[in-house]
Amino acid sequence: MALKDITLGQYFPGHTILHRMDPRTKILLTTLYIVALFLCKQVVSYALVIAVLAGAVAISHVGLKSIVRGMRPVLIIVILTAVLNLFYTPGQELWRWGFLRITVEGIWAAVFMVLRITLLITCTFLLTYTTSPILLTDGLEKLLSPLKHLRFPVHELAMMMSIALRFIPTLIEETDKIMSAQRARGADFDSGNLIQKAQALVPLLVPLFISAFRRADELAVAMECRCYHGGEGRTRMRQLHFQRADCAALVLGVALVAAVSVLRHFGL
Repeated sequence: MALKDITLGQYFPGHTILHRMDPRTKILLTTLYIVALFLCKQVVSYALVIAVLAGAVAISHVGLKSIVRGMRPVLIIVILTAVLNLFYTPGQELWRWGFLRITVEGIWAAVFMVLRITLLITCTFLLTYTTSPILLTDGLEKLLSPLKHLRFPVHELAMMMSIALRFIPTLIEETDKIMSAQRARGADFDSGNLIQKAQALVPLLVPLFISAFRRADELAVAMECRCYHGGEGRTRMRQLHFQRADCAALVLGVALVAAVSVLRHFGL
């Protein structure tokens, strides 16, 4: 797996309906979709949420290739989850060898769990792909603004999340540069077993941490030079406003949760 395959935190500019939608709407829609996803029980409900997500991906024009490329870093987690559900779910046995056994319920559990993780990650990627970090921060801060009455640091939390998302691609690029420099000096990151490959990555940690702390210090100095003192009294260049498309999308999101709940009630 190449580092360039990690696309978490990246933003793909565009002018589609999803790109123009209010960030608060997209955050709420993602939350509603996750709720619907965890309510799914059988084939019909999963088919419904897959169709909805496929339509959203098609509308976004992000491209299936980018989403598949972003899924590669979590492939090992998906495979491990499938294996655990396949061999350790009790039920009607189809095959057994020692302590390993495959059951009908295990096969269905593995399939549904893989689908759930894949759809969960895809909808999260779609949120970051179609929303810039600044708008994502503003939307999250607006949604959490009622917590300010409880003295909860809403702005600081939103700012930290925005900075973390923004610096994921930067740190990946920095890691790739360090690996290229060490390869030029004879380092080998590709040969050997899994443990040897992990040990070969240890020399990357020191320069990567130094680079990360240096960037964090530069960012802190830049924010102080611009008289940043938190969110109190700050204005925004772009004001957020709900449009008709946002209201229609939220209605569809609630309808999806309701439909999946009905299907779950009937065992579908």
